[in-house]
Amino acid sequence: MTRVRVDLNISLDGFATTTDQTPENPFGDDWGRLTRDYTVTRTFRQRVLHDTTGEGTTGVDDAYAERYFAELGAEIMGAGMFGLHANPDDPDWRGWWGDEPPFGFPVLVLTHAPRAPIVFANGTEFHFLTATPAEALARARELAGGRDVRIGGGAETVRAFLRDGLVDDLHVAIVPILLGRGVRLWDDLRGLERDYSVTSEAAESGVVHTTFRRGA
Repeated sequence: MTRVRVDLNISLDGFATTTDQTPENPFGDDWGRLTRDYTVTRTFRQRVLHDTTGEGTTGVDDAYAERYFAELGAEIMGAGMFGLHANPDDPDWRGWWGDEPPFGFPVLVLTHAPRAPIVFANGTEFHFLTATPAEALARARELAGGRDVRIGGGAETVRAFLRDGLVDDLHVAIVPILLGRGVRLWDDLRGLERDYSVTSEAAESGVVHTTFRRGA
């Protein structure tokens, strides 16, 4: 049965985005701090950096990185995660990931300026659409072929799906840093935990992996 999943890194003070980006450094230094324990895992190096040496950390952080990619058939993301906010007038922009995006399945990009689909040789397909969360999820379920659907981000997109009660599994990796600004994941989601079973697990890195799971 298809489940709707979210995986996010957040700071101790609850921020899932950073604000120190510049044209010269489009991700900013804070993004590296927020994702550092994920990006050094063996799974990330294999799946995203195409590193076949077997290098990278293992342990708890890597176990969650493996789950991040497992059993997925489709993804939904906002225009900002795809990079349209930084490249609004570039018709040739194909995302941040080069010629081998780490998906291998259809990705729906929510935007008010639809574009033609982009298809990659590794099975990744980007489709651009204007839709409500429920409408986008219905389309993603069709494309997923019975596998899971991930709400990839950014934070505002995830919050919209959480507010509408559309997420079955929410995993947050709570990184021991303070950002002090950005988009806070939990705002306006008071009592969210009542609909889920909640578990937490500490990694060797100091990251605390907290999972909200609804149903079997």
